[in-house]
Amino acid sequence: MTTLEIKTSPVFEPLLAKSRYKGAWGGRASGKSHFFAELAIERCLMNPGTRIVCVREIQKSLKESVKRLLEDKIVAMGVGDQFRILYDSIITPGKGTIIFEGLVDHTAESIKSLEGFDLGYCEEAQTLTTRSLELFIPTIIRKPGAEIWFSWNPRDDTDPVDALLRGTNPPADATVISANWRDNTFFTDESESVRVYDQINKPDRYDHIWEGGYEPQAIGAIWTREIIQRNRVTKTPEMSRILIGIDPPTESGDNSDMCGLIAAGLGTDTRGYVLQDESIRATPEQWGRAAVAMYDLHDADAIVAEVNQGGDMVRSVIHAIRPGIKVIKVRAKRGKHIRAEPVSALYSLNRISHVGNFPELERQQCLMTAEGYEGKGSPDSVDAMVYIFLELFNKMTKKARNNANRPVRATNQYRPHDGLQRGNKNGR
Repeated sequence: MTTLEIKTSPVFEPLLAKSRYKGAWGGRASGKSHFFAELAIERCLMNPGTRIVCVREIQKSLKESVKRLLEDKIVAMGVGDQFRILYDSIITPGKGTIIFEGLVDHTAESIKSLEGFDLGYCEEAQTLTTRSLELFIPTIIRKPGAEIWFSWNPRDDTDPVDALLRGTNPPADATVISANWRDNTFFTDESESVRVYDQINKPDRYDHIWEGGYEPQAIGAIWTREIIQRNRVTKTPEMSRILIGIDPPTESGDNSDMCGLIAAGLGTDTRGYVLQDESIRATPEQWGRAAVAMYDLHDADAIVAEVNQGGDMVRSVIHAIRPGIKVIKVRAKRGKHIRAEPVSALYSLNRISHVGNFPELERQQCLMTAEGYEGKGSPDSVDAMVYIFLELFNKMTKKARNNANRPVRATNQYRPHDGLQRGNKNGR
């Protein structure tokens, strides 16, 4: 018989009792993930044969799952001899198993493969869609005695998991607690230094990051999280054209704005896709090398930059690193929010998707209103993204600006390539 002594912060003690639904919400460094990982290992030891599925909305790879954390806990708890770590799963005592899934990839038919599991653990549950919850919960709860655990940092009170467990009508058999950094009895000095830094340098986001408050969203924002989430995907079709957008800072230094660096493209389905956000605070050489690396990674067709804010400088920086890369110069004649409106309209028409999650870009989007940007600093990621889609959807966005009340359609004028494996540009 294995005897374990598991130290638990008092804030999590209510979750040790039997409950159909268990939820822990709050900010960074609260210990939520560590608590649930330890509880999962304990459950497997106490009930041999336990089957657990750990899910996220989008899981591009096992690196994004809690698998590594569970492996570390197995070692730290000294029970490695009772578990077998495989590439994509963990075999538990009594021939049980722990598997890792992305819910967005499931259908009403495929979700049936999860019937009979004893426990469903939802990490980063704030990203779960209503569709995913409606598929997942009935599948797991169908088994008598099964539990579902949720861990999340709330973004908005419209997040489906937040509405489910913190709304006006939560499930009858639900235990939900709030946990933040000050509740973590194992809070480290290293985490404290990061917290203080964010408190000073990210005052507009500090409450969300560390205290579990909702992400700021401006009244009248031209993007909403609901629209962004509705169109989120994990894969793209074959891509017709891919661009790298750069919004360069006007000055360099520790107090300068970020350099917006976005990769996005147009699929052969005539829809736009945001592929990567690598926005950084860096010197021109540093962000130039980062842009070229993104260009190579995505086999991009060109780099887009605004002339008004250093476009000529961007071309010089890029060509000093890689001569010959095409740099498309954009001249801004309107304010940031006016430029952004046609692109936000494309989102509303379900014409643009995010391939994965881009927290900083999405935060900036939800602070952009018809009157201007209501966040701190400059919406660098948004600007870089807008440059790309104004170029990719040039005809459509011009038409939308000229006659906003008439429906418009985009036509793909670009020669199809071979997606991310398109090969040598010299052959074009």
